[in-house]
Amino acid sequence: MKRAPFIIAVIAVCIAGSSAVAQQPVKAFKHSDFTAADSLALLRAYSHNKQLPPGFQLQALVALSYFPELKNTHIRFMVKHAYSLLQTRPIGRGIFNRHTRQFTITISDSTYWKLATIQLDNMNFNAQVGVIGHELSHVSDFIRRSFIDLAMSGVKHISSKYIDGFEYRTDSICIAHGLGCQLLAWSRFVRATLHTGDYDGADNINKPMLHERYMNPATIIAHMKKMEIYKGME
Repeated sequence: MKRAPFIIAVIAVCIAGSSAVAQQPVKAFKHSDFTAADSLALLRAYSHNKQLPPGFQLQALVALSYFPELKNTHIRFMVKHAYSLLQTRPIGRGIFNRHTRQFTITISDSTYWKLATIQLDNMNFNAQVGVIGHELSHVSDFIRRSFIDLAMSGVKHISSKYIDGFEYRTDSICIAHGLGCQLLAWSRFVRATLHTGDYDGADNINKPMLHERYMNPATIIAHMKKMEIYKGME
């Protein structure tokens, strides 16, 4: 990736504001691609109302640059001991009003031993951007829902089939925002690390998958091929 086109794209998104849907995709991000000036530009553009995750600030900012609709949304990233590798949830009284909702994205730095190999700090930079993009896709989805719809979604989480569709749709949101290549990097990393063809979440490692919950690499590529912005990037 060349730095200049990315920074130009960031500036373009800033100018376009929340009307933008997808930023120009980049096949692979590396930490070394970003200078101190690049990081500062991202910080100025996308850190409003954000508490960034220690150790993963740049990854979060790069992912946030693909979600202009979240530019003013209150999001707190937390890195702590947690069983779930990453988890997004709305918090506070603002949950009743889609315009004032606040969110917490928890990143686990210590979990069940079988999951430790796929913690965020074990991924490369590109995959880290991808899985953070998945979590931001949850936020993008949640801010559009009414309180009733949000509450019903929580109730429906008792259904494994509902969660399958919920996470699958979240992956599609991430791809539509321009982070398909990064989501693909995460999807490949998890499957290669766990030595499995499918990944159905932390609670279902090595169990037969009845429905595709988190998109497999082939599914992500199929979705990307349908979108003009990904031409030649699979």
